[in-house]
Amino acid sequence: MRLWHLALPMLALLLPAAGPADAEPATPICAGCHQEAHASIASTFHGQKNDTMGSMCQACHGDASAHLQDPAKNRMVNKFAHASPAEKSAVCLTCHSGNRHLSFWESGKHSKNDVACTDCHNIHDKSKALSVSPFVTTSRPIEADICGNCHKQIRNATLKPSHHPILEGKVKCSDCHNPHGALTPMMLKQETVNQQCYSCHADKRGPFVHSHPPVEENCATCHNPHGSVHAKLLNESAPNLCQDCHDGSRHPGTIYGAAGGWVCLPGDTSSACTNKTGQPNANVNTRLIARACLNCHNAVHGSNAPAARGKFFTR
Repeated sequence: MRLWHLALPMLALLLPAAGPADAEPATPICAGCHQEAHASIASTFHGQKNDTMGSMCQACHGDASAHLQDPAKNRMVNKFAHASPAEKSAVCLTCHSGNRHLSFWESGKHSKNDVACTDCHNIHDKSKALSVSPFVTTSRPIEADICGNCHKQIRNATLKPSHHPILEGKVKCSDCHNPHGALTPMMLKQETVNQQCYSCHADKRGPFVHSHPPVEENCATCHNPHGSVHAKLLNESAPNLCQDCHDGSRHPGTIYGAAGGWVCLPGDTSSACTNKTGQPNANVNTRLIARACLNCHNAVHGSNAPAARGKFFTR
């Protein structure tokens, strides 16, 4: 019992004392005049690292010692107002140059095309209201909306019926591209287009006993990764897509042209719509109705099946 009482003072020294550590962080001196700017970054990483002298404010806006003595006479120079894109990005790189995602910023397409960090990132974000959409599954801003401000053609493709779930917030542009620079074409994260696609579609990686040459070369030969009006992000609907390469070989031997369609306009006297006597033909070609190449050749990405089944990618 006596030993226990002797140990109590020692335990009190080891336990942390409640005091300034539990208090709220001190308000920077800049907040006295710039309340709105301070409130916009208070909960962000920049604001959390700020101190009473506004060290984070001065890291971007410059030395404020003279401004604090006489704010009316010594106005701060806004480095982001009339500066060039390179100068704006240089301010951000003073702290973020060690980020591994920025290793190839200078060689990236954005830097070479005079895109500054502030064109995509807004440190003092003043719009806190969340947009409500029936197709949005996340409360975070949709990254594609920012990229779509410049890449409007890509933005239009993501709105087509067949698309990756970019609009729904499940896939981001940065899942495939590194907007801060890369040595690959289109600033892809992986070395090639195929390697980028395999990062999600690993079942198409192979290797296969019977490979399909255009598939091994580039997935974009058949697919548009940003969106398409055709199913499965295809550039064209089968069989037209297949006949871009397989024209006149084996069966059917002829291209599926407009004359082979199933719709005959009034007055159409083509061979597909009229018989030998010139009368309208009731038995027009129906090859385009649910009779695509994929009905039989379903293993178009590659096959390990033996013999002719694998060679011709059949079921």
